[in-house]
Amino acid sequence: MSENPVGSTLPADTTDGIRCSDAEREQVRAALYAAAGEGRLTMDEVEERLARIEEIRFRHELADVTADLPVTSPDVAHGWRPIVAGARRNLAADLAVLLGRAPESTPGRRRLLLIVTVLIGLLFTVAIVVAAVHGFGSDGFEPYGIDAGEHAGG
Repeated sequence: MSENPVGSTLPADTTDGIRCSDAEREQVRAALYAAAGEGRLTMDEVEERLARIEEIRFRHELADVTADLPVTSPDVAHGWRPIVAGARRNLAADLAVLLGRAPESTPGRRRLLLIVTVLIGLLFTVAIVVAAVHGFGSDGFEPYGIDAGEHAGG
């Protein structure tokens, strides 16, 4: 072993390498399994590469295992989070158009938003009125009348 410029003792040919962690090895394993699931690798190829991973010590060697596979973006969000974020962006953009703070992306967009807003408000008001007339609980309006019991039994 020779001493490298930083002062630690590493083999001379690995002075530019950074050691890989178990977590990085696990990420490569997951990428290999995903590639096999997509049909990019056969199971024999996956098993061969998995065996090589156990012998690898440095990151640049680890990258060689998946060099022929497409790079997946780790920042892709899954689940409801991107849907909620998109809805929030659309709502903010629509409110900006509705309030006149942003130009209309398509002609008539502001008019359409006003109509939809008025209709939603009207539906909400009708729902409250119907609930108030019918009653909010079991003590509300009974559609059978006061003497409904006399006519039911005879």
